[in-house]
Amino acid sequence: MIARRLKDWTPRSLYLRAALILLVPVMAILLVVVVVFFQRFYADVTRQMTIAVSEEVGLLLNEIEQASDEGDALERAFGIATPLGIEIAAGGTSLTDRRDVVDFSGLTVIATLREGLPELRAVDLQSKSGFARLALETRIGPVILDVPRRRLSARNPHQFLVLIGITAFLMSGIALIYLRNQMRPIRRLALAAEAFGKGRVVPYRPTGATEVRLAGSAFLDMRDRIERQIEQRTMMLSGVSHDLRTPLTRMKLGLSLMEDNEDTRLMRRDVEDMERMLEAFLAFAKGDAQETPERTDPLELARDVVERTGRSHTVTLGRMAGGGTAMLRPMALRRALENLVSNAVRYGGAARVSAEVLPGGISLIVEDSGPGIPINQRENVLKPFVRLDVARNQDKGLGVGLGLAIAADVARQHGGTLELGESRDLGGLRAEISIPR
Repeated sequence: MIARRLKDWTPRSLYLRAALILLVPVMAILLVVVVVFFQRFYADVTRQMTIAVSEEVGLLLNEIEQASDEGDALERAFGIATPLGIEIAAGGTSLTDRRDVVDFSGLTVIATLREGLPELRAVDLQSKSGFARLALETRIGPVILDVPRRRLSARNPHQFLVLIGITAFLMSGIALIYLRNQMRPIRRLALAAEAFGKGRVVPYRPTGATEVRLAGSAFLDMRDRIERQIEQRTMMLSGVSHDLRTPLTRMKLGLSLMEDNEDTRLMRRDVEDMERMLEAFLAFAKGDAQETPERTDPLELARDVVERTGRSHTVTLGRMAGGGTAMLRPMALRRALENLVSNAVRYGGAARVSAEVLPGGISLIVEDSGPGIPINQRENVLKPFVRLDVARNQDKGLGVGLGLAIAADVARQHGGTLELGESRDLGGLRAEISIPR
């Protein structure tokens, strides 16, 4: 329970955690030094100095008690007090215990004097600067002894605290600056990895400590391998596209020259299905990875998709919230949104497109009034070539099984996700592309 509460209060960033690891021991050591200084040095030294003064005052009082008369008593008292720097005056009945609020050593001085001097009536540490005024009851009446304060306690003890405090904060500040410099390469690596996860390649050069350089070099090697794989896949698909389109074109040309009957119509439809499947497969495999991200208005993109698809289908514009632009791949995102709208129209008959652009992220939502997708199959339909036409609606024709997979792949290229749910208003499927900003 305690560990969980501490975890809730622990900073999330590595820099703040490292700073906490650095500062907590420094502050703890500083606190211990201050406490030990006050208890072992400042308080003990003050007590010892005050005991010595109380013994001197006791000697002075003893001389007064042994005097034959008042004149003799004053002469004896001055003879002892003058070499000790103590001033004597008659009176003192109006004095009370007084000290400054910040005069912590005054507590020790007053307590020690009262322990060693039963004749003590009051200790005034405030009325006369640089002196402690002691009101004593003697045989010749009340007297006041003005004792130099430097003889009762150490002077300017705060200088030690100021010195150690300034040194601690100065060293901590320098350490935080160096710590920040050490965190900067890690942050640059994290930003480069985050950008690559969103499909962007930013310049990065490994710097910093040895471990950070090793991690940075491993990241660059991984990024290069992925880019080579994408390039090789694109080249392979270009060849496949060329090799498959040529025979399909010849078949379409041959069928166009044949007599129009039921058999040729069926063959034309098969060729068209093959061409459509090839286009869908190439679109999924290619994934618009070569498209350069650019500043795009997601709300305007959603309105454009609704305007284009709404001409021939029942597609409406839903809630539009927020505003602004973001670095996106507009063609890829448009294709993903059109695939979601196409699926919604195919299986639901109608679609509604909504969009939200908030400081934390972008949401593109497509809802339909169809039968939806069971919860236990929603994760499976995001895989390529998975079709649930039997569960949904076969009257609209069989799909290729790549629409949701392409949309999910585009979302991942932008560092986001495609989430499937149930539409509260329309009752069908709710597909939401969430992209962080």
